[in-house]
Amino acid sequence: MNTSTQKMVEQTIESIVQITNPYGSGSGFLIDGLIITNSHVVSGLKEVLISTKTLPKTIGTVVYDDPAFDLAFIRSPIPIERNHPLVLSSESVQDGDGVIAIGHPYGLNYSTTEGIVSKASRLQGEVEYIQFDAAINPGNSGGPLLNESAEVIGVNTFIIQNSNNLGFALPSYTLNEALSQFNLLNKDDIIRCVSCKNLIHEPSIQNDYCPKCGTKLEVAKRRREGYTPSGVVALVEKILEKLEINVTLSRRSQRSWRFEREKSRIDINYYDNGIVIADSALCRIPQENIDLLYDYLLSENAKLERLQFAINENTVYLSYIVVDSSLSEEYGTASLKKLFDNAPLYQKLLIERFKALEPKFDEFE
Repeated sequence: MNTSTQKMVEQTIESIVQITNPYGSGSGFLIDGLIITNSHVVSGLKEVLISTKTLPKTIGTVVYDDPAFDLAFIRSPIPIERNHPLVLSSESVQDGDGVIAIGHPYGLNYSTTEGIVSKASRLQGEVEYIQFDAAINPGNSGGPLLNESAEVIGVNTFIIQNSNNLGFALPSYTLNEALSQFNLLNKDDIIRCVSCKNLIHEPSIQNDYCPKCGTKLEVAKRRREGYTPSGVVALVEKILEKLEINVTLSRRSQRSWRFEREKSRIDINYYDNGIVIADSALCRIPQENIDLLYDYLLSENAKLERLQFAINENTVYLSYIVVDSSLSEEYGTASLKKLFDNAPLYQKLLIERFKALEPKFDEFE
């Protein structure tokens, strides 16, 4: 990446948004106070988690959902300050133009790839797209495609699987038209009908059918039903609520949660083999006093109930492990509370007594 490109990325990265919901994650970007992304990134939900380099993870409201053009607009409850706001390009895109894609593929935050426009206008169904060869992957969806002037020329929308960098972005002129139509209504909770393409105010929809043409609006049904956990997932979330954890903010997927208690980060994952693991990365093993540290962990493991220490590579974890069939509200609440209470204490002790090192986390994870 050359110096000018690197400088451009540093300026625009503050407008890039990470979007998460129980069904997956993706990218977005800020334009005129709205977060732009794909419809498939918000998964038909009215609320999703959003975060930027300056905005901690918070709940954003999906105010526009457009499955016809695979677009969605999100409002942040908190204004997001930026020194270099993104703008939509007014220049026509030409074959061979240089492009930059920014997003969060596979949860790898703020990844940037460069390429060229392979085809400025490629028709897929009824929609025109920009075809380009900058490498994008799942998680890039909804992020911006930028030209060499750091202007948005498209919304990264999809790739052809198992191809050699065949990416497609919805052109900025299509986004601009959708923004103009949405702003003209001066209302939130807008859905575009996939059949007649009219913008529909959600309160006017009855029985999930378009009031203009009568087409069944699947997105209206998904927004109405929302996300409702069941089974062990619902039990885990009930326990977290009892422990005063904001479940919505802690969700990373349908079976994964992350949050902080004091200075400790707690991860909970429910695996396909039926095991629920809640753990906290306490510290990294020091280069000195390793035998003393090991002896201490072994002696504590012999005394601990419900919890146990474990080491993965060079990181020490305090964990609670249970089979889903054995998880109960009472037992699970008591065990997780013990983990929450003890993780910060053990972390402080191991760092101070054995000179263990602070755990390493991705700054924006």
